Amino acid sequence: MPKRRRGSRTVIRRPIRPARHRPFEALVDEAIASIPMPFAAALDEVAIVISDEPTDEQLGADDLHADETLYGIYEGVPRTDYGADWAMSPDRIVLFRLPLEADFPDPDTLADEVWITLVHELAHHLGIDDERLHELGVD
Repeated sequence: MPKRRRGSRTVIRRPIRPARHRPFEALVDEAIASIPMPFAAALDEVAIVISDEPTDEQLGADDLHADETLYGIYEGVPRTDYGADWAMSPDRIVLFRLPLEADFPDPDTLADEVWITLVHELAHHLGIDDERLHELGVD
């Protein structure tokens, strides 16, 4: 689950122009549509949920400092942990709209961060941990 200091991602600062945000749901739809196969097939196994902010329980699942927040979280059983006696439970990726919009006010940067967060959480579903994601540069 991405946890970052608010606004910590190195972002190329573009000239300020009137924001032309697309609806957040449209950004998520575009991010989903751009995931390549075979990874896109894994999206059929998880629900993609948009929530305004993380709950106290979701924030408590990790050791967050006061200046950190979550942009997304994977809730479920990673594919690598499936077993013969595994009882199906609904897996989901939750994307948090308000922290993303607050930390990435530029529409293009916001769209990029929605995609990065979705890929990060999908990787958790596929059994890739934060350490490996950091090695791959997706953190």
